[in-house]
Amino acid sequence: MHRITIQYGAPADPEAFDQHYTEVHVPLASTLPGLRRFSRSHPRGLGGDAPYLVAELWFDDADALKAALKSPEMAETAADAQTFDVASTTMFTGEVTETEV
Repeated sequence: MHRITIQYGAPADPEAFDQHYTEVHVPLASTLPGLRRFSRSHPRGLGGDAPYLVAELWFDDADALKAALKSPEMAETAADAQTFDVASTTMFTGEVTETEV
């Protein structure tokens, strides 16, 4: 599996951000080709600052991730994200390695 992770800093208006994210952004992102799983959370910092929201988008492999990144659906989703009034945005990708415990 490969994953895109997006961390959003504190929004200027949390209620408006959450509403737009849920009603507009999630439906846009959900159309990405090859998307297998989409999760989001409002993490709590353990002794430090935490992002306001973390989103994770999962794909079967690197090729599926690359195809999604180049898709018109991603262009539309990214354009919407540019409208967010947040303190910061950090996005990164990577292969997911799971360890049995």
